[in-house]
Amino acid sequence: MKFTIIIPARFASTRFPGKPLVKIAGISMIEHVYKRAMESGAAKVVVATDDQRIMDCVRSFGGEWIQTRADHQSGSDRVYEAACALSLSKDEIVLNVQGDEPLISANNIACIAKALNDNSWDMATLREAFTSFDDIQNPNQVKVVVDTQQAALYFSRSPIPFYANHSNLTPKDWFRHIGIYGYRLKFLAQFNQWPVGNLETFESLEQLRALESGARIWVGKAADPSMPGVDSPEDVKKVEAWLLRNA
Repeated sequence: MKFTIIIPARFASTRFPGKPLVKIAGISMIEHVYKRAMESGAAKVVVATDDQRIMDCVRSFGGEWIQTRADHQSGSDRVYEAACALSLSKDEIVLNVQGDEPLISANNIACIAKALNDNSWDMATLREAFTSFDDIQNPNQVKVVVDTQQAALYFSRSPIPFYANHSNLTPKDWFRHIGIYGYRLKFLAQFNQWPVGNLETFESLEQLRALESGARIWVGKAADPSMPGVDSPEDVKKVEAWLLRNA
């Protein structure tokens, strides 16, 4: 099974400028992500960025990088440009791993690659059960519902399915979307040609562009629990605490 991981990373961020370069336990966040991606068995791991500071950082730890345009509207756009620059074949499996997930599970990455290798899905991603009703209500926690074949029916920032009466239910009856994406390059080329639809605009979730256009998205159960990502400076301490506990 051969697959390539591309990590989109940009320096500019409204909430946390320079986030990929922040030090976590003395190591840049982008290096943490890169090393975990390498543990997944990928044939190649590449950072896609428009910023020279990030390129210099990746070079300093011996990683591979590709310079991309600065005007991309989404991570998938940046991933597609990088994949084309690598001259990958149209059937190559490409995984989009976010650059702000320093604790990402290599097992979860490999799980997505295997699903694409063994089946004819257009896209693949993951889900896990919630543990709290408060998280289900949180719009920053994306929810997903699937059919009996684990194909996505819908993704939303709202609680789905709606629970009129949850007296006999637990949070584990709902699923959180884990934002790692896999696809073949030929599908990614299609995806980047499709216009942004109403659902993507309403929810601000780019995977809805694929659903709206009729794509089949596999949403498997994660092999490992998702770990805290870094959305704000305050999250850095949480990740460092986890690394210390699990050293």
